[in-house]
Amino acid sequence: MRIFQLQRFSAIALLVFLTIHMIVVHYPPFHIDFAQILIRLENPVWKAIDIAFLGAVLIHALTGAYMVVTDVERVYSYRKPLAWAAIVIGILAFAYGSATIWAFRMPA
Repeated sequence: MRIFQLQRFSAIALLVFLTIHMIVVHYPPFHIDFAQILIRLENPVWKAIDIAFLGAVLIHALTGAYMVVTDVERVYSYRKPLAWAAIVIGILAFAYGSATIWAFRMPA
């Protein structure tokens, strides 16, 4: 039941983050390129938004994949190792993605 709720909360978060992403990146009144992204990522608020977006995507994707895989009866007995594998993958991907986002700096 908790996984189901986590999936739903992450879906709501994704709706918010995708709306922000589409408005800011894909529908601006100006041309957006890598230089504009670097300028935007100098602001720590945008970095936090991107990291939260990454977290919502990982939670939603990994819980969804876990639920789909454990629906198969033969795999159901391996649900605990699969859950731990999803948690480890999620933590590693979040750490790597967050480090990548925080590493963006304007060139000197």
